[in-house]
Amino acid sequence: MDYLARESADLSVELWNRIDDAVVGTARKHLTCRRFLKTHGPLGVGTTTVAVDSVAKEEVLEDGIGRIVGRTQLELPLFYEDFTLLGRDLDLAARSGMPVDLAPAIAAAKRAARREDNLVLNGNAALGVEGLLNVKGAGTIKRRDWSKGENGFADVAAAVSQLAKTGYLGRYALAVAPDLYLGLQRLQPNTGMLEIDRVQKLIGDNVFMTSVIAPGQAVLVCAEPEYLDLALGLDLSVGYLEFADFNHTFRVMETTALRVKDPAAIVVFA
Repeated sequence: MDYLARESADLSVELWNRIDDAVVGTARKHLTCRRFLKTHGPLGVGTTTVAVDSVAKEEVLEDGIGRIVGRTQLELPLFYEDFTLLGRDLDLAARSGMPVDLAPAIAAAKRAARREDNLVLNGNAALGVEGLLNVKGAGTIKRRDWSKGENGFADVAAAVSQLAKTGYLGRYALAVAPDLYLGLQRLQPNTGMLEIDRVQKLIGDNVFMTSVIAPGQAVLVCAEPEYLDLALGLDLSVGYLEFADFNHTFRVMETTALRVKDPAAIVVFA
């Protein structure tokens, strides 16, 4: 079955390849959370739920019945962004040999990337799911003013210490709002180093700025897959939606969800 309905479109393989390259390439540049989260899947477009096992998962056997305690099922909703290529532009490209302007596809890919990062970091109230910044059970640290002294480095160091002393060791990643990221671009007295350089020496180069985080917010995670990951049913793909008014409309889509298996591996700067 051609789920993406590409066979219904009278478009060349070359054009489809260019669209795929533009969308996937743009998404890779703009997706922030996938730079530090491991992905689980793709599991296939027909997968509508995925299991989430807590660290306390166990199989309980009683009275001839076995059941798994500590496992829940998480929906993999469909997220999409549409774009249109004008039929007149496609005809001109075919006759002139000039490439089609794929700016609409690139813009849709940017929106799709932002939508995924927003889901991971902020959750989605309509779906009833939480993100890294608001998941119940996460640790918190009161954030000081990162534009002064060495407050930024000291806060991150305190968060790392909080995770390490409770056994959360591994790859640490810090996602920050743009204002806090810029606040770290200051030369530290008597060190000859920018504050962000000190933070990166502490946790590696895993410091990520993203505008989907509200000003003044940041989160540090131990990004090992036993604690959290990103489940994928259908990875970012382009399907053919319709031919209307002699124009071609496409859909960039994915099915995905953040799996938080142990929220204590997350520290939010509140």
